[in-house]
Amino acid sequence: MATEKVKTDVIDADAHVVESERVWDYLEVAEEKFRPTLVAEPEHPERQHWVLDGENIGPKFPSPNEKESAAHVKRFGREVGTPLAARELSDVTQRLKHLDELGIDVQVLYNSLWLRSLTRRPDAEIALCWSCNRWLADVWKLGENRLRWTCVVPALTPAEAIPQIRFAKEHGAVGVCMRPFERDKLMTDPSYYPIYDEAQRLDIPVTVHIANGSPELFKLMTNESGGGFSTFRIPTVTACYALIMSEIPRVFPKLRWGFIETSSQWVPWVVHEAVRRSLGSEHPVATNCLREFNIFVSTQTDDDFQYIISYAGEGNLVIGTDYGHGDTSSELNAISRFKAMEGLSSEVKRKILSDNPRAFYGI
Repeated sequence: MATEKVKTDVIDADAHVVESERVWDYLEVAEEKFRPTLVAEPEHPERQHWVLDGENIGPKFPSPNEKESAAHVKRFGREVGTPLAARELSDVTQRLKHLDELGIDVQVLYNSLWLRSLTRRPDAEIALCWSCNRWLADVWKLGENRLRWTCVVPALTPAEAIPQIRFAKEHGAVGVCMRPFERDKLMTDPSYYPIYDEAQRLDIPVTVHIANGSPELFKLMTNESGGGFSTFRIPTVTACYALIMSEIPRVFPKLRWGFIETSSQWVPWVVHEAVRRSLGSEHPVATNCLREFNIFVSTQTDDDFQYIISYAGEGNLVIGTDYGHGDTSSELNAISRFKAMEGLSSEVKRKILSDNPRAFYGI
């Protein structure tokens, strides 16, 4: 489908939508029984959780208020505050205006709710994915081709993901979201090959945003000291290592992969381990495996770029703001801070801000 040409000097490779009740207005009449509802915590009414079939399926992603945002900037130097209507995309024009203020030409939108598993019911998962994808397709239509997006897919029934991927590709999507773990399976499991085959055929990348679709693993990794590092980042890094060591890069040689919101500090460790552990095997891994296997990784402004580039190369790194969230990855001013960094050439900065995300997402 032909799309309008837009300026792509700066691409925010990791931004978010925070789902509201509006998302479920795209359920078909017969699917209304799957509509999640928001329930507030009695003692903390500002905290809300989505409930389906009487089960808590995850929080409405908390976003900082003005006071919390100001405190965050003072403590960490990172801006995180976003207008409610912009992060929930009830006002697309406001979102675009905010992009202009931030110096961003195009944002790639990721979900907030699908960071964890929503349901064990295949029929419910199919319906919820369709509803979210239809909604984001309409957001794209309103967004002047500046709000590209990544589709969610029903991982419980991979064959049912195919029509959703096709629909998404035709309506502005630039990625297919896969969680590192789904129930008792790693994303490298052959049962997901139909998804990867269709993604390769359509020339749309698989985007592995930090997430954890295994309730058992999520519970096991949840602890006071680890936080999101244990529950989300570690599984995502593990999935990248598994991908590198698997047959998948040879089975789907043209498919692009992205590991998003993990920072990139782990890349040298994972590449080093993959090279060392594959020595003498039928398919030894090379140091340039990210480039060879079409793997892209998102960075943060406090990453050690010189060290990382020595393993990842200059052509496989992107950067994002984590727009809409307020956690350790969030940095609305990431673009301006990255542009002002010393020690990186203007050519490398251009690659990370523009060339690489255009190549990865096919923008």
